[in-house]
Amino acid sequence: MSTTKTRQAAQAAKPAPRKALANAARKPSATKSDTILGLLRKPKGATIADLARATGWQKHSVRGFLSGELKKKRALIVQADRVDGVLRYRLCKGA
Repeated sequence: MSTTKTRQAAQAAKPAPRKALANAARKPSATKSDTILGLLRKPKGATIADLARATGWQKHSVRGFLSGELKKKRALIVQADRVDGVLRYRLCKGA
């Protein structure tokens, strides 16, 4: 048998590396929706800038998510309060 065929056979017989097994067992990370909901559930809420920074989205995308996904699709009540001239969003109780 040639050296190349011997190497190929040896590599095919090796078990999967530990990293691959560890990655497969790891639970999926939180989605961006989960991140936004977590920030909105805080007592003080979050600003559009906070939400954009946490998700990597642009500000208009965050506003669209609040309006379309949370208010219309999920029927959650998002309350906006102006505190010290800054608009902060949060979920109402029970959400």
